[in-house]
Amino acid sequence: MSTKQKRYFLSEDEIPTQWYNIQADMVNKPLPPIHPATKQPLNAEDLYPIFAKELCHQELDKENAWIDIPEEVLEKYKYYRSTPLVRAYGLEEAIGTKCHIYFKNESVSPVGSHKLNSALAQAYYCKQEGITNVTTETGAGQWGCALSYAAKVFGLDAAVYQVKISYEQKPYRRSIMQTYGAQVTPSPSMSTRAGKDVLTKDPNNQGSLGTAISEAVELAMTTPNCKYVLGSVLNHVALHQTIIGLEAEKQMEKAGEYPDVVIGCFGGGSNFGGISFPFMRHKIKDGKNTRFVAAEPASCPKLTRGVFQYDFGDLSGLTPLLPMYTLGHNFMPANIHAGGLRYHGAGMIISQLLKDGLMEAVDIKQSETFKAGLLFSKAEGIIPAPESCHAIAAAINEAKKYDEAGEEKVILFNLSGHGLIDMTAYDQYLAGSLQDYEVTDEDVAKNIAELEKVI
Repeated sequence: MSTKQKRYFLSEDEIPTQWYNIQADMVNKPLPPIHPATKQPLNAEDLYPIFAKELCHQELDKENAWIDIPEEVLEKYKYYRSTPLVRAYGLEEAIGTKCHIYFKNESVSPVGSHKLNSALAQAYYCKQEGITNVTTETGAGQWGCALSYAAKVFGLDAAVYQVKISYEQKPYRRSIMQTYGAQVTPSPSMSTRAGKDVLTKDPNNQGSLGTAISEAVELAMTTPNCKYVLGSVLNHVALHQTIIGLEAEKQMEKAGEYPDVVIGCFGGGSNFGGISFPFMRHKIKDGKNTRFVAAEPASCPKLTRGVFQYDFGDLSGLTPLLPMYTLGHNFMPANIHAGGLRYHGAGMIISQLLKDGLMEAVDIKQSETFKAGLLFSKAEGIIPAPESCHAIAAAINEAKKYDEAGEEKVILFNLSGHGLIDMTAYDQYLAGSLQDYEVTDEDVAKNIAELEKVI
């Protein structure tokens, strides 16, 4: 481990007081979400039965580039923000690169990941509307933990559907949610029509985020004074996460550098959008030549091998139809340990940005990500979450490519969470029993062929 250590923080009065809405600056705006029954573009009122009203308006806002962070949310942010920007001297030495590598350390939040940034905001807006109950889904459990904590902070009751394979792989995340007072149910379950339908067809089904979303949405729509909240994919979630990149922008200025490459792991887009959108506005508006790289698992490669079309955000078709890169809402991903990345589609904003060539995507095998995570742990002393290992692996690969080309670049990635509750996965990697999963072209083509061609 390097003896050097350089961390950059912001003072309390330097913490951003607004979120950044990239939709306002995009040349090609995202296509509108569509009502599944009428096939007409949605308006905010169409979403009121599912989400808090203010979140519905944030979701569809394509005019206002800056959204004020409510004072009560900002006060909660100050418990753990700003998070440090760290120059990764140890990682640089370990791989022998001349590139400068920085990471934004979101693992220092009370729940150990970036997810709290949006959980606090969504819980606040629900509370302001007089909502008493919230329901959600979670994969690996980072979002479920964040929402459970945020619900307790604002005096709400929370019900969480956790993807069954993660419920079994990561029992301590389930315990954390229950410690905060949430009701946690493995998905698919027999408590909803959506869950029963899945288990009737496949009694041993280990679940997916699409299935868990269906169960959570169904519960929200059938429970009085209850709203659904979501941890990724949707525009308003990425909006709240831009606090990450806005802080990083100020911190990079303190470091006297500007990133040539910005990297985030990719499941639905909240983490990647959070670190990249504030920097991407300079590419859109000022012509900055920064590259943006989303790192997804090879077992769930919607950005690198999916198709761009309208699709449901959940398995049962309860959500609006979203314009996205997708593997199909009925796609059942392999049981990798990066449970937060096992989602069939990409957010609308990121899908449009990828379509327009403003960003790139890479898919990485599970074993390669854990190899990178182990190297990072030894070099920097932080054990990263399996999701974050994808960003680390991508950062290492970028540095090596630039070294081979004789170029010294500045690389920034988001360390979205720690892996201290993911040690079972590390045990399997160290024992040599961790498997790689890849999707065949035939599987992708078959799944896509089953989708309804709305547009």
